Amino acid sequence: MARSDTRYREAYNQILAFCEPLPAAAPIPSETRLAEIAGVSRTVIRRCLARMEELGLISWQGRDKRLLRTPQAEDRIAVPDSPSDRSDLEQRFLDWVLRFDVPANTPLSVAELSRTFDVPQHDLKEFLAGLSRFGLVSRRPQGGWMLLGFTKDFAIELSDFRSVLELNAVTHVADAPVDHPVWAALAQLRRDHLSLKDAIDTDFHEFSKLDERFHLAINSVVKNRFIAEFQKVISLIFHYHYMWDKTEEKVRNAAAIDEHIAIIDALEARDAEAAQAAALRHLRTSRTTLLSSLRHHHLG
Repeated sequence: MARSDTRYREAYNQILAFCEPLPAAAPIPSETRLAEIAGVSRTVIRRCLARMEELGLISWQGRDKRLLRTPQAEDRIAVPDSPSDRSDLEQRFLDWVLRFDVPANTPLSVAELSRTFDVPQHDLKEFLAGLSRFGLVSRRPQGGWMLLGFTKDFAIELSDFRSVLELNAVTHVADAPVDHPVWAALAQLRRDHLSLKDAIDTDFHEFSKLDERFHLAINSVVKNRFIAEFQKVISLIFHYHYMWDKTEEKVRNAAAIDEHIAIIDALEARDAEAAQAAALRHLRTSRTTLLSSLRHHHLG
């Protein structure tokens, strides 16, 4: 189904929901107001109104629109799930925030963001409510949402929390049984790290992707529903900081490769203490790099 048709169906259902509590003969808001409510164009709104008139839900004469009867469940249009739209919303939103296109303490318009990210408003509201747990956004007292931004304090708190989670994950990896898939993943990661190390002079910019794979592999061993949500945000933010500051990028990435290999060496030796020490060194380096990146963008 085309995305435009999906948005029409979603907008139509939103207007029905808006009309449900209204009494019979109540006036319907203007097309402009309905467009704001549903987060779509007036063209889509007129299509919705035409269907409502066709079903006998409203009378429509010029600007005068009145509700004739209360909408029922059977008046709604089925909207198929669109998991691909929702699954990458988090990444696209964080991309928007973390590229510093939007300053801290910026009011967020749900209707505008809905159009920007091409998702229904109710999906966006649910997403912002979930993201508020991480301190990147908050509800405004007068209604709506505020982008708090990615600040130095946020980076420090996130880095501290990341250390707690990752050091715990390293312990789990060291204790994993020999047939656990993490060992095959680490063996492949070792080969990929060594390959990139050999080509570091030309391919050093590829490290951010390898870094993301490495940390995802380490954290995948811990099966915890509460940690999983935080890991997604942590992973994206620490992935993005490699894009912010390009000064001495090759040297930093080469050093990080060695730090990763040291962790893999200790884990494959089943030396939990050495793995913890190597991981702590790497996490401290990563924190320093993150804060340096913020200073590079005058946020630290």
